[in-house]
Amino acid sequence: MRIRLFGHYVYLAVALLFAAEAIMFFAAVYAAVLVRFHGSLGSIPDAPDLVGALWPRALLFSLIMLLSLLSFGLYSARQRARLTGLAARLILAVLMAFGVASALFYLVPYLWIGRGVVGLATVGALLGMVVSRSIFSRVVDEDVLKRRVLVYGAGKSAAAIAGIRRRADRRGFLVVGYVPAAGEQRQVADGLLDPRVGLAHLCSRLEVSEVVVAMDDRRRGFPIAELLQCRLAGVDVTEQLTFLERETGRVRIDILNPAWMIFGEGFRRDPIRLLTSRTLDLAAGLIVITLASPFMLCAALAIKLEEGWCAPVLYRQRRVGLLGHPFWLLKFRSMRVDAEEDGQAQWATKNDPRVTRVGALMRKTRIDELPQLLNVLLGQMSLVGPRPERPEFVADLAERIPYYHERHSVKPGITGWAQLCYPYGSSEQDSLEKLQYDLYYVKNNTLLFDLTILLQTAEVVFLGKGR
Repeated sequence: MRIRLFGHYVYLAVALLFAAEAIMFFAAVYAAVLVRFHGSLGSIPDAPDLVGALWPRALLFSLIMLLSLLSFGLYSARQRARLTGLAARLILAVLMAFGVASALFYLVPYLWIGRGVVGLATVGALLGMVVSRSIFSRVVDEDVLKRRVLVYGAGKSAAAIAGIRRRADRRGFLVVGYVPAAGEQRQVADGLLDPRVGLAHLCSRLEVSEVVVAMDDRRRGFPIAELLQCRLAGVDVTEQLTFLERETGRVRIDILNPAWMIFGEGFRRDPIRLLTSRTLDLAAGLIVITLASPFMLCAALAIKLEEGWCAPVLYRQRRVGLLGHPFWLLKFRSMRVDAEEDGQAQWATKNDPRVTRVGALMRKTRIDELPQLLNVLLGQMSLVGPRPERPEFVADLAERIPYYHERHSVKPGITGWAQLCYPYGSSEQDSLEKLQYDLYYVKNNTLLFDLTILLQTAEVVFLGKGR
């Protein structure tokens, strides 16, 4: 089951885990103080000052832990790592949180709490997470937490729901059956229900919480009266495309129609949204470029050492930006100078032989993308958005893939929703799959969504995902 928070759908089980661990991290600081000072708050040096203002420190520690876990994808319902991968992410996240918390508590005198307390709180938080996530792994797939869904339709459209295979996409709902619509060519074989019983009766008998309308042709016998009866009985009625968007985090192009985009929610471009986006780009861009400047200097030096002092460090490439306007994208050069000596644009491939040794390392760690921060500061790009493509590829893809130009209604980004959800690829099919995630971002982009994507990008960088 999903709940809507700040305009975005979140799995109820994940939200409960997040809330439980937030409280646990907060309490871990109090427990650490008691353990560190042998259970007597009165024996703490400067106890009135420390204990009286302990809650801000506990709140800050909890926030740091939560952001660290979020950045490693440990609150992502789409996390598909195995036990060893989850353990590695958990350890890395805790170590990063411990380092950040220790630095803040040490550098800011008001926040001083002692290294022993921070260490004990971190250990307590880690042990608590082992317990909470063990319980979570047993509960998250229980049907009691899933939304019980009845699908009206059993044809091609309904088959798109039956065809959802990824466990992460099916985590929030349970299909209790399919009700064939009149005149449909049935393509769903399992879970068929008798339409003569009536939708309202089926919803009551099967304890349905949502009806998804997935008819192939709505001009034939659309059950307005029955759906209205279900809605008045407290059962949600959802269009198929909206349901798939919500559950899979992408917009299905094969069933997309312009009316859904015109009359649906989202696609916000109001002045406040544009202002928050630009403020985030400038603030975060300046911070990142300042922190990353040593790595950028080392990257430039490494390129010179490998290919000679006359070799260019930066690579300028024409890309398509906002509203289809082209701009020059900047990157550290990761390929040979003669990578496209014939002048023809080529897709990059996995283990591309044109990539240099230094370039391979930069591409793996995403250091080659850092000069794009200059594009962000110039307003040509945003930190978060669809990845910009070359004009030659855009012209070809727009002819073959419907709604491709719609991704240019927002600024392109250094990172994006598609980069988090889909592995690196460079073919027409990959572009089609990524476009579905890009359209989801274009429709649902908010400041909170941008911040979430930026935090989860840390997992991509630290663990080398996506390339």
